[in-house]
Amino acid sequence: MKPFLIFDLDGTLVDSLRGIADTLNRTLDAHGLPGHSDASVRSFIGNGLRNLIARAVPQGTDPALIDSLLALYRKDYDLTWKQGTTPYPGIPRMLDELWREGFTMAVCSNKLHDFTVTMVHGMFPNIHFAQILGQRDGMPHKPDPAGALQLAAAMGGTPENCVVIGDSTMDIETAANAGMRSIAVSWGYHDGDRLRAAGPGHLINTPAELRPLLGP
Repeated sequence: MKPFLIFDLDGTLVDSLRGIADTLNRTLDAHGLPGHSDASVRSFIGNGLRNLIARAVPQGTDPALIDSLLALYRKDYDLTWKQGTTPYPGIPRMLDELWREGFTMAVCSNKLHDFTVTMVHGMFPNIHFAQILGQRDGMPHKPDPAGALQLAAAMGGTPENCVVIGDSTMDIETAANAGMRSIAVSWGYHDGDRLRAAGPGHLINTPAELRPLLGP
């Protein structure tokens, strides 16, 4: 049986740093707060939108202000994300080949669910993902395994025949917590040494390296 594939989104399938950074800095500027470099924003990504904003504001910021920033960010990003989001080189071809070979694929992201669905369909309109899951109320963030396990069940798989593919230690931990295999990618937002230290099943440097790891 072919393994079921669960992909992370930001930093794995798409490079969305430019769009995230631009929206974040416009949101902060609108509230009189200092912005951040791309390198800093890169380090904020991975634990959901509220945590992204909480990391970007001064320590001790009023939670009500964070709520206001969150609302403005969502409005801005909804209108502008396409201007700063692109698939990584080789990803569309890789996904197309996997789909044509009959692999069942899903996306599991800590990005808000509506944005996750919109981005996946917008970036990969010709690829069929069996399931797409972003952050929703009542669904804990990765590395909690709940989302990955929900996707496995929805696809008709079991943890043992699922593979989580992502660019962060959080994805590796999610796989371990769910009893799934993991494959880390080096082209995303997270440090390679930390990825290796987290103990993924494999670490790949190009999308073309994924298919040979998935069996016949």
